[in-house]
Amino acid sequence: MITIKKEIQITGNGLMKNKPCTVKFYPSKEGKIRYFVGGEEFDALAENVVSTDHCVVLGKNKAQAMLTEHLTAALAFCGIDSVDICMDETEVPALDGSSKQWVELFKSAGIEKPLLYKPQKYTVSEPVYYLNGKTSLVILPAEDLFISYAVNYDHRDLKSCFVNYNPKNPEEIIEARTFGFYKDLKKYQLLGFARGVNIDNTVGLTDDGYTTELRSEKEPVKHKMLDLIGDLYLTGVNPLDMKCQILAKEAGHAVHVKVAKILKEKLVECK
Repeated sequence: MITIKKEIQITGNGLMKNKPCTVKFYPSKEGKIRYFVGGEEFDALAENVVSTDHCVVLGKNKAQAMLTEHLTAALAFCGIDSVDICMDETEVPALDGSSKQWVELFKSAGIEKPLLYKPQKYTVSEPVYYLNGKTSLVILPAEDLFISYAVNYDHRDLKSCFVNYNPKNPEEIIEARTFGFYKDLKKYQLLGFARGVNIDNTVGLTDDGYTTELRSEKEPVKHKMLDLIGDLYLTGVNPLDMKCQILAKEAGHAVHVKVAKILKEKLVECK
């Protein structure tokens, strides 16, 4: 198992409610990613997802941890599979809207691996798929990891557009920020969502481009892949350790989590 070397913490406002939250991380030898919120304890697993409206919400009873996907993706990229997460509010800080600052935080604490560590690789015993109209998510056994994400948004740069994961440059996925159509922002805020959105943590899609300069080409599609990696880690197995082809088209958190639940039962260790 891999954990952090020392206790660390970070404070920031949530993307949805804009309330400040302090998150503390503690080294753990339990082999689990565990949340402690409001007196409750729950694991970062697909069966503990209580909502996928606008973001992934994990919880137990009345205790919840909202917007967990960017944090979980950062754990995946750092290879961390054993850590305790304590929150004094219900929404994980948005930070810069990507996994970049989470990864930097974990690296600043140090990542503790066993000597001569070699990650266990996994594949699927049979194809796993979700197909519904224009939405699909298919996972197939393969010799190596391959991830592709395709979208078709009403935007000049994002029509029939796709991104493939490059393991030699994970940073372009890690740093990809959340996004949305700028014209919808006021509507969501009136409904009580997206109150923490600002120009630093969200890429706004406009009629003629974006509200901020992109960090890389097709950044919004790369963020969809970031979300997918975080959501599939809710199987309890790091998707970056899978020997699979993962092909997603116009999916979202609800589909990611549905497939994660199916995938969990189909994963087998590679010999």
